[in-house]
Amino acid sequence: MDKETAAIQKKLQNELDAYQAGQKDFQKLAQQRQILEGQLNENQCVLDELNLLGPDNKVYKLYGPVLVKQDLEDARQNVGKRIEYIKKESKSCNDTLETLEKKQDKHRENLKKLQQQYQIVMK
Repeated sequence: MDKETAAIQKKLQNELDAYQAGQKDFQKLAQQRQILEGQLNENQCVLDELNLLGPDNKVYKLYGPVLVKQDLEDARQNVGKRIEYIKKESKSCNDTLETLEKKQDKHRENLKKLQQQYQIVMK
C-alpha cells in the first residue's frame, strides 16, 4: 500500500468517525426533543384543565408527598411560564438538529468523494 492510499484511508476513517459522532449527537437530541414534546403536551393539558376551573374551585400542587393549596391564577401563570420555557428549549433543540443535519450532509458528501478517490487509487 502506497502513501496516497494510506492517506486516503486515514481521511476516510477520520470522516467516518466524525459522521458516527454526529449520528450519536443527533440521536440524543432527537430523544430530547421527543421528551420536550411530551412535556409540552402534558403542560398544555394541565393549562386547558386549569382554564376550565372557576374562581371558586381549589387547586393543589404536589410538593414531595404533600399537597399544598395554590391560587388558581398563580397555577395558570406557572404552567404558562413552563410552557414558554419548554417551547424555547424545543426551538433550540430543533435549530441544533437542523445544524447537525447539515453537518451530516457534508460528512456524507466528503465520505462519498473519499470513497471514489479510494476506488480510483485502488484500480
